[in-house]
Amino acid sequence: MPKIKTKSGAAKRFARKANGSFKCGQSHRSHILTKKSTKRKRQLRCPANLHSADVAAARRMMPYS
Repeated sequence: MPKIKTKSGAAKRFARKANGSFKCGQSHRSHILTKKSTKRKRQLRCPANLHSADVAAARRMMPYS
């Protein structure tokens, strides 16, 4: 069997953690930052866990991670 390619877009967005879950960056941090509070922008910096409903799709897109 040939190797399965990793989806490059998924590899840029997700990273698998040691317990099998995925971490991902948060949205709403790219533009229109003036009206968002400092606390909100600071909390958007840290990575979030991928929702459990999306883990199976991420695992298919990144078979060897």
